[in-house]
Amino acid sequence: MLQRLLWIAAAGALGSICRYFVSGLGTRWHVSGFPVGTLAVNAIGCLLFGAVWAMAEHRNLLTSEVRVVVLVGFLGAFTTFSTFGFETAQMIRESQHGLAVLNVFAQNGVGIACVFLGEAVFLRFVGE
Repeated sequence: MLQRLLWIAAAGALGSICRYFVSGLGTRWHVSGFPVGTLAVNAIGCLLFGAVWAMAEHRNLLTSEVRVVVLVGFLGAFTTFSTFGFETAQMIRESQHGLAVLNVFAQNGVGIACVFLGEAVFLRFVGE
């Protein structure tokens, strides 16, 4: 178990570093304030999540240990948006369209609301 956690931590460190560089490249193409770097990270993360999942599930090319290290460790640090994209795609695949739509609005709405809430709570206790 400890070895698995160490691999996940190492992959997470690598994912964080990759996120830093990829999102940094995206800032060069900032379009009217739109966060191109974040979009790039999230899109690449979703693409990689889908590919890794397919390698493991459809082709049996990855062990469960490698899959966990890549999906939870690397992509978990690179972007959690990839997990959101995958789960929503699964709902659509399973014809749970209403749940997929709810997930899209809930994840985005709650996420945005929590950003504002976190900021407000912090400023309330610490001050501006």
